[in-house]
Amino acid sequence: MQQTNNQQMPLQGTSDASLQADNIKPSSYTFPVGREVKLGPGGRQPKIELKNAIGHFKTITKHRWMVRRNCFKMGLYWQGLTHDLSKYSPTEFFQGCRYYQGDRSPNASEREVNGLSLAWLHHKGRNKHHYEYWIDFSSKDSSSPFGVLPGKMPDRYIAEMIADRVAASRTYRKDAYTSADPLNYYLTVKQTPTPMHPYTIEKLEFFLHMLADKGEEETFAYIKNVFLKNKKK
Repeated sequence: MQQTNNQQMPLQGTSDASLQADNIKPSSYTFPVGREVKLGPGGRQPKIELKNAIGHFKTITKHRWMVRRNCFKMGLYWQGLTHDLSKYSPTEFFQGCRYYQGDRSPNASEREVNGLSLAWLHHKGRNKHHYEYWIDFSSKDSSSPFGVLPGKMPDRYIAEMIADRVAASRTYRKDAYTSADPLNYYLTVKQTPTPMHPYTIEKLEFFLHMLADKGEEETFAYIKNVFLKNKKK
């Protein structure tokens, strides 16, 4: 069920101001360079190497395990079990093997080499926890560039998006991970204007700040017991 109340939810015992203050500098987040990937003769896609295929399989499987754990803590059992299954499809998996990085998403490397990521285009249209899934077109809305309209994400997918961002930061940051990393990454790559529905932005930023300030356990408990309470999962 989609949430209809657009009011900011206060965190018990914590002022909204402390959660909304951008006290983390996005410039402190450094992106890994990753391994160099080159196209083959005639612009052919890179060959799939066994070591990269194994590395990619381990990475996405570990990531799914982390998301599942996070979702279970929020009471999202089905979403935890089915999260990112499309990554094992040929379209996504083979591209992930070709552009495997290990310390960042292979989609970034594929996008750098080709100008777009076929794996990502396939992925975002099949996974509702990505805000890009909810972007549509409307020729009647002249206030939106090219008629692109971001739809409002249902609360259960906003929660899964938080679980996903935490797991992604843990996967790629490894021992350097802190609970501020998901927020720091978001602030670093945030676009202006952000192509998200205002409600989605409000809740995403609210929970990312809560993560940085309060940590995972308290944030996940709040999502389960307050944000998603009495709502159809």
